[in-house]
Amino acid sequence: MNDFSHFAGLQNPVELQTITRAHVIAWRKELEVRELSPATIRRKLSALSSLFDYLCERNAVTGNPVDGMKRPMANGNEGSTPALGDGQARKMLEAPSADTLKGARDRAILATLLYHGLRREELCLLLVKDIQSRQGVMHLRILGKRSKIRYVPVHAGAQRLIEEYLAVAKHGTDLGGPLFRPVKNNRTAEGLNRALDPASVYRNIVRHYGLLVGVSAEVNGLCVHSLRATAATNALSHEADIASQGPGVARARQRVDHAPARPAKDPTRRQSHL
Repeated sequence: MNDFSHFAGLQNPVELQTITRAHVIAWRKELEVRELSPATIRRKLSALSSLFDYLCERNAVTGNPVDGMKRPMANGNEGSTPALGDGQARKMLEAPSADTLKGARDRAILATLLYHGLRREELCLLLVKDIQSRQGVMHLRILGKRSKIRYVPVHAGAQRLIEEYLAVAKHGTDLGGPLFRPVKNNRTAEGLNRALDPASVYRNIVRHYGLLVGVSAEVNGLCVHSLRATAATNALSHEADIASQGPGVARARQRVDHAPARPAKDPTRRQSHL
């Protein structure tokens, strides 16, 4: 904001009422002359737009001069979030042992992340009862950012792995309890009847198996967001509706190649075949 205030010669906040679209266009051109990166220019314009939105809400100004302003594309066609290919995703899914409780849990977790594009915090908040039937189709009830609820159709492969995990873990009847739980605990009085720590999902599952099968060496910057980007990429490849997965998944895909998300008509019929 200091940058814009200096450019426009603003001496006090009241003078923001005098700012017009012409001022903002001139500032954008000045930023381009300074050869700032497209991402930096977008960030500066977004900050200014947020300020005017705030002032509009409080009747301090009559409008937002940044609204509808054309902004440069950030990163061209190169995304910042690496996505996995089908073969790499299969390696990750098959890495955990199928003969142990931990392996069954980790397979179910990786499938839930890869097929549905959940954030790790969302995954850890899942309860057993959050696997629900809606109009004959199994869904995940997901508690997202700002306490927003969304329902995502459960992929058949993920559903099978979750059911196998619950059969081994034996807490499938504890509907109000966490879906994914620790397999050992030496620190808290809650024992194993608690949710996983989001940090451990990355450290002990995504990163661990990525290193184990060599995917981390192939995908620079492998993280939970990579699995979200993979879910979005795979959904679009099979003409599924990534809008139903939540706005974060659509943004994850746009970070991969900046292509607009175009939903199909029926998200429950066309899903990934990883």
